[in-house]
Amino acid sequence: QVQLVESGGGSVQPGGSLRLSCAASGFTLEYYVIGWFRQAPGKEREGVSCISSSDGSTDYADSVKGRFTISNDNAKNTVYLQMNSLKPEDTDVYYCAAGLIEGCTLDPIFYEYWGQGTQVTVSS
Repeated sequence: QVQLVESGGGSVQPGGSLRLSCAASGFTLEYYVIGWFRQAPGKEREGVSCISSSDGSTDYADSVKGRFTISNDNAKNTVYLQMNSLKPEDTDVYYCAAGLIEGCTLDPIFYEYWGQGTQVTVSS
């Protein structure tokens, strides 16, 4: 059964850090582009970051450049999102997704499989 499961969310103060994990089962993430997205209630889903194993490319939304880092561990079939210097505006539900895409994209329409989401809350 194809499944993506996010974990690692929680509540932190501004300036804090979290590391999100996206674990795959039923397929191998190495052969997909993996993206991280976030969505607040009533708003459109926003692309945060992506990674492509085929060419090693990564991409980040302007709002998180220099603060977030995406990485993968193929042996564990897991992708991570390290989030540093968190801001209140980073508060959202974060989702990972997988798609058979040539190169990274932050457009969610190209992703086939989605996790259930993990909540990130940044507040004082």
